[in-house]
Amino acid sequence: MTAQEYQQMVHSRTPHSPLAKDCLMAFLFGGGISCFGQVLRVLYERTGLAEADAKLAVSVTLIALTAVLTATGAFAKIARVAGAGTAVPITGFANSVVSPAVEFNAEGRVLGTAAKMFSLAGPVIVYGCGAAALYGLILFLTGAA
Repeated sequence: MTAQEYQQMVHSRTPHSPLAKDCLMAFLFGGGISCFGQVLRVLYERTGLAEADAKLAVSVTLIALTAVLTATGAFAKIARVAGAGTAVPITGFANSVVSPAVEFNAEGRVLGTAAKMFSLAGPVIVYGCGAAALYGLILFLTGAA
């Protein structure tokens, strides 16, 4: 079998990816998550929270909701339909923290859940916190803070 024949065979057996549909679903779900966050913000502000506190409450709510949906397996079902739309930064990050913890839960609380929880998100957290601390130190030392 030649390389060209092999490529032709692979192409004939590879399922077709509906790119337009995938892009539309990602757009709709990503936009829907963002709109849901905005609705939550308005609701929190109507309860008397200040703007900054309402934004914080929205973040906490979206993270908690994503964690629960991931732990129950519902997030994976939504992601199959929504595709990249579920990768909106806050929900995608929460999912990336909870997924490995759920997956490795059978290995125990310490070596499974705790050790694997930050396997994907850990570097982001470590370098993000490190960069923030360094930036804060520079501002403090220059008197800009």
